[in-house]
Amino acid sequence: MGHSKEQAQAQYESIVELVERMKGGDSHAFDEIYADALSVRVRSNWGNLGNKLQAAEFEILLCTGGPAVRIIGNLDEGLPSSGRLQHQDWFTPWQDWNEADEKILLDYASCFYFGE
Repeated sequence: MGHSKEQAQAQYESIVELVERMKGGDSHAFDEIYADALSVRVRSNWGNLGNKLQAAEFEILLCTGGPAVRIIGNLDEGLPSSGRLQHQDWFTPWQDWNEADEKILLDYASCFYFGE
């Protein structure tokens, strides 16, 4: 297993543990999830000049460098509607890590606010 796949697995295991704690009522889990991300970014779809843009996609960067891991997905009215865990190493393209449960990724991503 490559370094980036190992890092994706480690990040996912941490995500699962945090989401389980949050759902179990641990009052600190939400704060830990919020502090876990290095950055949270959004981008919009194409729109006409003058129209208000709405965020359509999100990225939660979990770690960077070699290796790097992120969650990306689509937004529906500011809420995560799909999610994928991706990893990359130096000078390689992002790759999906297909062992992640999308429901857990969405529970994690739902802790962030993607509105204005």
